[in-house]
Amino acid sequence: MRPSHLTRSLLACVTASALLTTTTAPLLAAPRSAASAALAENDLKTTTPIQHVIIIVGENRSYDHLFATYVPPKGTTVNLLSEGIVNADGSAGPNVGLAVQNKASDTTTYSISPTIVGPYKNLPAPTTGTVHENASDTNPPPFATVEVAGLFDHDVESDKLVELTTGATGLPIKTPDTRIANVEKLPSQPFELTGLYDAYVNSPVHRFFQSWQQADCSVSYATTANPAGCRNDLFPWVELTAGYNEGATAEGFYNVQKGDAPYLVSLADTYAMADNYHQPVRGGTGANSIMLGFGDLLYYSDPNGNPTTPPKGEIENPDPQAGKNNIYTDDGYSSGSYVNCADDNQPGVHSITSYLGALPYHPAANCQANAYYLVNNYNPGYLGDGTVNTTKHTIPPVITRSIGDDLSDHKISWAYYGEHWNLYVAKQTNAYCTICNPFQYQTQFMADPKQRTKHLKDTDDLYAGIMAGKLPAVSFVKPSGLNDGHPASSKFDIFEAFVQDILDQLKANPKLYAHTAVFITTDEAGGYYDSGYTHPLDFFGDGNRIPLLVVSPYSQGVGIVHSYTDHVSLLKFIEANWSLPPITNRSRDNLPNPQYAQDNPYVPTNGAAIGDLMDFFNFKKK
Repeated sequence: MRPSHLTRSLLACVTASALLTTTTAPLLAAPRSAASAALAENDLKTTTPIQHVIIIVGENRSYDHLFATYVPPKGTTVNLLSEGIVNADGSAGPNVGLAVQNKASDTTTYSISPTIVGPYKNLPAPTTGTVHENASDTNPPPFATVEVAGLFDHDVESDKLVELTTGATGLPIKTPDTRIANVEKLPSQPFELTGLYDAYVNSPVHRFFQSWQQADCSVSYATTANPAGCRNDLFPWVELTAGYNEGATAEGFYNVQKGDAPYLVSLADTYAMADNYHQPVRGGTGANSIMLGFGDLLYYSDPNGNPTTPPKGEIENPDPQAGKNNIYTDDGYSSGSYVNCADDNQPGVHSITSYLGALPYHPAANCQANAYYLVNNYNPGYLGDGTVNTTKHTIPPVITRSIGDDLSDHKISWAYYGEHWNLYVAKQTNAYCTICNPFQYQTQFMADPKQRTKHLKDTDDLYAGIMAGKLPAVSFVKPSGLNDGHPASSKFDIFEAFVQDILDQLKANPKLYAHTAVFITTDEAGGYYDSGYTHPLDFFGDGNRIPLLVVSPYSQGVGIVHSYTDHVSLLKFIEANWSLPPITNRSRDNLPNPQYAQDNPYVPTNGAAIGDLMDFFNFKKK
C-alpha cells in the first residue's frame, strides 16, 4: 500500500498531531471483550488435523528485502547471499553484477521491456518520505511517549510500545536519506539499510504498470533457470521516469546476520518458511488484498454484476507523454486505476499480452471481455456501517463470489479481523485499512447487517476468541496502519510485535494451538527489489517474492519450502482442507499444483500453476 490521500482517504492513519490534539477518551481502543465464535456445522470436517487457519497480513516487503542474508538451519534458500550478490556482512558479493540496475528509454508506447541504454554508475540517492507518509519525518513518530502509545495501541505487548516512539528520520522530507551510508554515491546494486531496522524509511513505488516495467520481462532474456526472462533491473529507473521521489529506495535490504527481523528469523528457524511465495498481482495493496479474498480481480460493474465502463479519467494510460521518457500519460496515482485487458488496443495491454503469448506455455490473460479491472488501489464500495461509499476513487459494490461465500455456502465459520474496525465503524479517528478488507467490497456481506456483524470484526474479538478457545475455522487478520509494517508509516519490528502478541496468546492455549496453522505474510513486496524467479500466471501477475511463514505444531522443523505459491495458495489450502470447490470457474484457485524438473524445484514445468501449501506441513507427526 502506498500512503496517500488516495489509498488512505478512508484509512485516516493516525499522526502525532491528530492523536495529541483530539479528545482522548472516545478514541481509545476498546478493552478486549469476552466475545467468541461459535462452531459452524462443518468446521471440524477437515482433511488434515488443522481445524483453524489464521492468516496474518503485514505490508509491503519483499523476500530479499527482509531475508537477503538468511541462512536456514538446514537446507538452502535462494536470496542475495546464496546467489553471491552480497556477502554476509552486507557488502558486494562476487556475483553482484547479477543485480546491477539499468537505465532505459521508452518514449513512444509503453513497454514492459524498454530499450536498455546502460547501467547506473551510481544509484539515484534514496530519499526520505513525502508529506503524506506520516511518521517518517516527525520527531517522535507517531507518539511522544509510551503511555500515549498504550492508549491507542492494544495489539502489541506493553514492552514493545516503545517502538512507536522511535525511528524518525530527523530529516526534511523529499531529501537524500543521509542515515544511509554513502547515500549520494551508492553503486548500482542492492545496499544494506545498516542500523535502520528500528527506523522509518521511505516507501518505493509499487503500482501495476510500473511493477511490470521494474521486472523487465522478455523471452529474449529467458534462460533455463529463468524461463520467464524477468531481469528485475529497472527499479530505480522506473522510480525516476514515472515521476516518483524515492530515488533508489527499492534497492535497500535488511541484514538478519546483524540481528534484523529477529522474531521472524526465530520463526523461520523453528517452523516452515517459503522462498518461492509471491504477491499475486503486480501493483499495490488493494489489488493484492482483493486477490486474497476472491482469487481474482474485481472489475467495474453495475449492481447485477455486469461489466460497465468506468467514468472518464479512471482508466490507466501508461503510454509516455509526448516528448517524455516513460512519464505516463495517466499513471493511475491520482486518477486511473482500471484496465480493459481483454482489448489489446487499450493503452499498455499489448506489451503484456504479447509477452504472455510468447512464453512457451502461453498463459492466458484471463481477462473477461469488456471488463475494466481494478489493478491498483481504490476504496471499497461500502463504508463500515454498510452504507454505500460515494466518495471519489471508489469501486462500486460488487456481487462477485469470494472465499467468504464459499465457506458460508458450505457451513464453515470465518471472520475478517481488522484492527480498529470498531473505531472505523463508529467514525472515530483510527488506522483501520479499508482497501485491505476484500469482503468490504461485497454486497452480500456489507449490505446485510447480520452477515456484516457475523463476519467483520475487530482484532479485540480475535484475542477474546483465542482466550476462550473458540475461533472460527478461518480467520483473516489485518493490523492497523500503526502496526502493519508499511514503510514510511510503520516499521517492520512493530509488525513483528503484533505477530508475536497473537502467537504468544495462541500458544498459551495449547488445546487450540494443537490444531491451528498460522500463515504470516505481507500483502505485496512494496516495490522492493527481489532476486527470485517469478512465473507469469496471467495478465495480472505474479509479482515479486514476499515472505510466508507457517507456524503450527505440524510445520515445526519443516524448514524452507521451495514450491511455487502466491496468496491464492492460501485459498487452495483452505479449499483442500475443508473439501471446497474453487470460488468461481475463472478464479485462480482452479490452477493445478505445480510439477518440477528434478534439477529445479522453483520453476513449474506444467505451465500456469500454484501450490496448495500442503507441503509446508508434516501431518505424520503425532
